Amino acid sequence: MLRFFTLFFTAVLLINVSGVSAKQIRLSPASDLDAVIKGAEINDILLFSSGIYSGTVVINKTLTLKSESGAIFDGHKKGNILLVRAPNVTIEGFVLRNSGMNLTKMNAAIFVEKTAKNILIKNNVFKNNLFGVWLDAAHDAKVIGNKISADPEVRSQDRGNGIHLYYVEGVEIAENEIWHTRDGIYIDTSNNNLLRNNHLHHLRYGIHYMYSHNNRIEGNFTHNTRTGYALMQSKSLTVLNNRSENDENYGILMNYITYSTLRNNRVVHVRKGISPGYSGAGIAGAEGKAVFIYNSVFNTLTGNLFADSDIGIHLTAGSEDNNIYDNAFVNNYTQVKYVSNRRQEWSENGRGNYWSNYLGWDRNNDGIGDRPFEPNDNIDKLLWKYPLAKLLMNSPSVEILRWAQVQFPVFKSPGVTDSYPLMQPAASAFEDRRLSSL
Repeated sequence: MLRFFTLFFTAVLLINVSGVSAKQIRLSPASDLDAVIKGAEINDILLFSSGIYSGTVVINKTLTLKSESGAIFDGHKKGNILLVRAPNVTIEGFVLRNSGMNLTKMNAAIFVEKTAKNILIKNNVFKNNLFGVWLDAAHDAKVIGNKISADPEVRSQDRGNGIHLYYVEGVEIAENEIWHTRDGIYIDTSNNNLLRNNHLHHLRYGIHYMYSHNNRIEGNFTHNTRTGYALMQSKSLTVLNNRSENDENYGILMNYITYSTLRNNRVVHVRKGISPGYSGAGIAGAEGKAVFIYNSVFNTLTGNLFADSDIGIHLTAGSEDNNIYDNAFVNNYTQVKYVSNRRQEWSENGRGNYWSNYLGWDRNNDGIGDRPFEPNDNIDKLLWKYPLAKLLMNSPSVEILRWAQVQFPVFKSPGVTDSYPLMQPAASAFEDRRLSSL
C-alpha cells in the first residue's frame, strides 16, 4: 500500500512539474527571438504581438508560436524564414513574407526538417516567398487553413511550390488556398497522405504527384491552372469528389498511373491556352482535355462528369484494361479520343456511361440504350492523324466512307464501345457544376 501511494504522489508531482514548465512568453518586435527560444522550456507558448520580426529563425525545441494579432515574419529575401528542427511544433496565425529566392537552396517561408515530426502549420498567410511550406521527410505534419501566394511578376518556372512534400507519410494538407506559386501542392516519393478541400488557382499544376502511392485526394477545387491534377508515376491513388473548372490543357492528367480510383469528380470547361501572367509557348497536343490517360492501366473511373471541354477523354500509349462506367460525357466537342489497336468495352455489370450525343432509344424503359454507342469511327482517326483532312469533312467522299463503315463493319478499326449507354446520367455526376470557391 505504501508503495502504491508513493508511486501515486510521484506521478502527481511529475504532472504538476510538467504543467508549470509549459508557460506563456510574450514577445514584441524588440525581443531577442533567438535568446527567447534558447531560454524557453519544451512546450512553452510564445505569443507574438503585432509588428515585424526578422528571419531566419531556427526552432530547435518543441514550442508553440502564435500571433496575437498582426505579427509578421519578414525574411528580407535571405534564406528560410522559419527553419524547424524539433518535433511537435505549432506555428499559427502569422504573415510570412519575403523568403530567399534561391531555387538550388530551396528557400522557403517555413522549411521543416525530418527531425520535426508532427508539426502543425495553421491559419498563416504567405506572401512573396519562393516556396511556402517545404516538408523534407517530416512525417505526420498538418498544414491547414493557410493562404499561400507568390509574386505573379516572377516567371512561373522561377517560382517555388506553395506546399512541397518530399518523402513524407501521414501528412494532412487541408483547406488551404494557393495561387501564383509554380505548383499548388507538389508531392514526391510520399505515401499514405491526405490532400483535402484545398482551393488551387492561377498555377502551373494545382496538385502534382510524382512517385507517390496510397494517397487520397479529396474535395479539392482547381481553376485557371494549366493542369488541374497532374498525377504521374504513382499507384493506388483515391481521387474523390474533386473539381476542375476553367483549367487549361488538362483537367486531370494521368501519366503512368495504376490501380487507382477516380470517383465523383467534376471536370468542366477545359480548353487549350496559356493563362495570363505565364510566358512560353502552348503545349503541343494539349487540345483542352477533361482527362488525359497516358500509359495508365488497371484504374477505375466511375461517377465522374467530363463536360464542356474540347475533348472529354483521351487515351493513348497502351492505356487499356481500365474500368470506365457510370460517367457522364456532356457537350464535349470530341467526347472520346482513343488511339490504340484494341477494342475497349466501357461498361460494368450492364451499366455504361451517359453520352449527351447518343441518339439511340430505350424501348423497354430500363434506363439503358437499346443500341451500343461508339463515340469514334475511322474518319475521326483519319482526322487525328492528318488534321488537314478536316477540309474534306462535309465532302461526299467522307459521307460515303462513313456509310460504308455502318453497312460493312469489317472496315471498322478497333475503338471504344459502350454496350449499355445510360439514358440519364448518374445523379453524382451532375452535383454542383457551378464555379464557386470553397
